[in-house]
Amino acid sequence: MPSERFVDALNAQVAREFAASHQYTAIGAWYAGETYPQLSAFFYAQAEEEREHALKMVNYLLDTNSPVNLTGVEAPRASFEDHVAPIRLALEQEQSVTVSISELFEVARETRDYRSEQFLDWFLQEQTEEESSMSDLLAVAERTASVPMLLEEYLARETPGQHPAE
Repeated sequence: MPSERFVDALNAQVAREFAASHQYTAIGAWYAGETYPQLSAFFYAQAEEEREHALKMVNYLLDTNSPVNLTGVEAPRASFEDHVAPIRLALEQEQSVTVSISELFEVARETRDYRSEQFLDWFLQEQTEEESSMSDLLAVAERTASVPMLLEEYLARETPGQHPAE
């Protein structure tokens, strides 16, 4: 069983993952209300992915006979000044999650919890992809700030952060 310190930290991360899902749902809804269907769909998919991350963590806690302590999440930001701001917020959120996953990894390593360390390796790799995706999307959003529909066209053609298999 993981250390109590790790279990507490992982439960806190579960809350952050659900909060990220909630925030992405709010961003998707904002884009839908602004009639950006590609951006809306992209963020709804991101919301589902964050929810899946939270559930992977919950299942790991259950698989290791550790307590699951779900907490509430704060209300997400739901209004934005322009179509670029939600993407900037999303990138900041992903960067923050990367820091918290790294801190979890550090707790696992400090407590010599090798199974938990191995479990977190997937999340570290995932965060690299998530940050890349949001960074790419933000770069395009900033370049197309005066013509937002170009960003919609970009999303219709591309999947940010996904690189062809080599």
